[in-house]
Amino acid sequence: MTATLPAPPDRPLVIDGTGMLCVVLLLHLRARIADAPPGMEVHLIADDPAALLDLAAWCHLTGHTYLGPLSKGGHGPVYSFTVTGTAKPTQPTSPWRLDGGENSAPEQ
Repeated sequence: MTATLPAPPDRPLVIDGTGMLCVVLLLHLRARIADAPPGMEVHLIADDPAALLDLAAWCHLTGHTYLGPLSKGGHGPVYSFTVTGTAKPTQPTSPWRLDGGENSAPEQ
């Protein structure tokens, strides 16, 4: 018997990371998507100039599908990715370290 996963919602999950810098932004993001179903599209509002590179690298590390920047919204730059069901979790206090002892990216 196979389990049926819930379908992702029709609208993206919008997360406002305005004013947050890299590590805090990724920890906030990690917590907000913890229970998100696979296939859910996430739109992250982030004004940290490093967010463009950091989010792409974090998605690569964890296995989420990075979709890239969207046109600027009324709140600032918006970046998009899709949650995957096979994503690797990161440590609760270190978004650049995979949970389980693996260390695929340097601490920042």
